[in-house]
Amino acid sequence: MPIIINVHDYALGLKAAIHYIHSKWGSPQNFNFYEDAIIHASPTNKLPQFYLMIDDDQQTILGCSALLTNDLISRQDLYPYMACLFVEEKHRGNALGNLLSEHAVKQAHAAGFPNIYLTTDHIGYYEKYGWSHHTNAYNTFETTPCRIYTKPTHP
Repeated sequence: MPIIINVHDYALGLKAAIHYIHSKWGSPQNFNFYEDAIIHASPTNKLPQFYLMIDDDQQTILGCSALLTNDLISRQDLYPYMACLFVEEKHRGNALGNLLSEHAVKQAHAAGFPNIYLTTDHIGYYEKYGWSHHTNAYNTFETTPCRIYTKPTHP
């Protein structure tokens, strides 16, 4: 059974966790951004947090996610955001993405937030796990609006 850990607890070290997350979401121009954000992320229940999903040997990474104050989106009045959700292709189809998102929901609840948000261009994926379309907004990279979803954090 996979487990989800804070990047600061990864047995192979924080640098390996940074390189993994950057390899999924970054570009050659923004490694320093990811490195700085992850190094300064909270190892406790404060924001921001970055997570790794690892297998039983606690070394192989199956995926990642984050809980952030903002996902580079214009609606900065809405937070926290679940972001950086990624599951390795060979492990998809087992609802591991939902495990990662539910972990973020639980962490947001523990931090006292009544709702959690995400921004995505995927339609249909998050709805099957209880997320609902909340509004549209703009990110820093596009001129067309993107979708913001929300989910209550209370059980």
